[in-house]
Amino acid sequence: HRSATHRTRYALRPAMSAPSPATVLSAMITPAVLISACASLLMATSQRLGRILERTRAVASRFEALAAQPAASGALVAKERELLFDQLAFLASRARYLQRGMVCLYSALCAFVTTSLAVGMLALADTWSPWPPTALGFLGAGLLLAASVLLMLESRVALLAIDAEMAFVVKLGLELA
Repeated sequence: HRSATHRTRYALRPAMSAPSPATVLSAMITPAVLISACASLLMATSQRLGRILERTRAVASRFEALAAQPAASGALVAKERELLFDQLAFLASRARYLQRGMVCLYSALCAFVTTSLAVGMLALADTWSPWPPTALGFLGAGLLLAASVLLMLESRVALLAIDAEMAFVVKLGLELA
C-alpha cells in the first residue's frame, strides 16, 4: 500500500517550458564577467612570466660570469654564486607555478565559453536542462580558484626570493661597512 505523497513524489513531472529568448541571452552573457576576469588574469600572469624569463636570463648571465672566475677569487664571489644559484631555483619554481596557473586559467576560460554555448544550444534544441551549464560553470569556477591558489603560491615564492636577496645585500653591507 503506497501513500499519496509517495505517488506524488515519483509521478512524472510536467516538462519545463522553453525559456524566453531574453532569458537565454541573459544566461549566455552571464559568464562574460568570468571570461573577462580570466582574460585579465591571463594577461597579467603572462607578463609576470615574461619578467621572470628576463630575470632568469640576467641571473644566469651573471652566474656564468662568476663561474668563469677562479675559485680562489674570494668568499664574496662564492657567496654571490650561491645567492644566484638559489635565485635561479626560486625563478624556476615561480615559472612552474605561473605556467600551471595559466593552464588553469585557459581551462576556466574554455569552461565559461562552453557554458555560454551550452545555454544557447540547449535553448535551440528546445531541451532545457540547467545541469550542463551549471556543471560547466562550477568547473570553470573551480579552475579559477585553482589558478588563484597557484598565483598566490607564486607570489609567496617571489617574496622568499626577495627576502633572500635582501638578506644577502644587508649582510654584504655589514661586512663591507
